[in-house]
Amino acid sequence: MTHPRKPNPARRSERSRRAVLDAARELVTELGYAKVSIEAIAERAGVGKQTIYRWWPSRGAVIFDSFLELSAGEEGVRLPDTGDIEADLKTVMRATVAEFADPAFEAPVRALNLEIIGDPALAALYREKLAGPVDAAKKERLRSAQRAGQLAGGADLDLVLEVLYAPLHQRWLHRSGPLTPQYADALVETALRAFAP
Repeated sequence: MTHPRKPNPARRSERSRRAVLDAARELVTELGYAKVSIEAIAERAGVGKQTIYRWWPSRGAVIFDSFLELSAGEEGVRLPDTGDIEADLKTVMRATVAEFADPAFEAPVRALNLEIIGDPALAALYREKLAGPVDAAKKERLRSAQRAGQLAGGADLDLVLEVLYAPLHQRWLHRSGPLTPQYADALVETALRAFAP
């Protein structure tokens, strides 16, 4: 005689959590952040509002986690290190430009940035879980380039990252020009000239 299997609550919870994150990302892409509500996310995900509030304190927190899911599955953050800092940075910057030009990535990132501006707790969470680890990986690659004599030994690595990324963020934020591989390459070449050994 066989006994019917009991549903696994952990599996059901994970399925619901993923449905919420997928729904949040889809709605932000379709409607824009301003029109997305916890109610709409719950309805799209097929869960109750209380389920969402059990896991996330705010709409911004849900959007942040949905954004983190875009890069889920990666074992830590590492930049390529072929021994050629220019080639490696061009690979990374081209991938970054492609992400920022992709509507599926761009809409949740814009929504997340809007929330971070007005929510100090979310800003701290963003720095801790995403920006901090990514910047640490970038700086490790830059240190490797310093050791190889490809980057000035005394260069301020925070400033190097700002020179690389601030123009990209400015262009993206204001939609003031195309985000192309050529633009990514130009940013890398400019930064490397500025911090040459």
